[in-house]
Amino acid sequence: MAVIDRENVLKGLTVQEAMRRVVIDIHQASPIEQAVRFTIKYKANALLVANESREGTGVVSKTDLMSAYYAGLPVETPVEAIMVGPPAFCQQLDSLESTLETMRSERVHRLYVWDGEPLRAVGVLAYPDIVGLLYRYCHKCRKSILRPRSTDSEVALSERFRVREVMTDSVHSNQEDENLLQVMESLSTYRLGAVLINDKDGVPVGVVSKTDLMIAYKHGVPAEIPSKSIMNSPVRACDDNDFLAVAVQNMIFSDIHRTFVYRGDPTNIIGVLSLSDAARVRSGSCRACMTSRIEVAKDS
Repeated sequence: MAVIDRENVLKGLTVQEAMRRVVIDIHQASPIEQAVRFTIKYKANALLVANESREGTGVVSKTDLMSAYYAGLPVETPVEAIMVGPPAFCQQLDSLESTLETMRSERVHRLYVWDGEPLRAVGVLAYPDIVGLLYRYCHKCRKSILRPRSTDSEVALSERFRVREVMTDSVHSNQEDENLLQVMESLSTYRLGAVLINDKDGVPVGVVSKTDLMIAYKHGVPAEIPSKSIMNSPVRACDDNDFLAVAVQNMIFSDIHRTFVYRGDPTNIIGVLSLSDAARVRSGSCRACMTSRIEVAKDS
């Protein structure tokens, strides 16, 4: 039987081609308030926690900070009390294929990169970085839907990914009158980065993300207030029939990690598309560069 070796856009690429070379770290004795401030200022989902020698001892993510908020910990508490460790590392010359597999198998959303000195991070690699690299390759490809329509004939529309093929086809929501504690419980239980907020009639009216909760935590907002007090509105969403390439482009340009998905009517939310979902298919546009699909954990 003939073996079909389809082109893979990640083949031959290494970590150093996708990683970010700026690592946002924080000293392990720093207060939670500073960690919250850094995640907001640098739009980071996690911070590397380091000791006096700048060696990575742990990681504190928005999930960890949200848990501290839920538990009512004072923002003066040192981050070493809530960090998770040790950090997971990779090297610059590791292949992106093997690194993706490591992230999947270890259920982590980022790997720190060391070069020469173990535990000293020179970069970080997360799913959005990989999707950004895929997007750049797909945007330059002569078969890309993002290029002039004169190239459309080279790839049948049936070969192009639609949002519905890649999205997570389930949505968890909270009511606008439910408090922030209940919202945090939903985010934690279902491992979500944001939750849809519905009004009393079940119509989506907003979104509460972990970033919104971080801002509330920093400003001392009681966790017992209703979710509608801090939600973002309107709901950012795309149609499930949209091309994946267009949806990914919109997320990258808007600097967001996820968008809700509707079918037909914008109030009919049926799923969520995240950059992790896009990384799973190893392509930002069509099947021309796909060899297989992998499963990844949801954003933390």
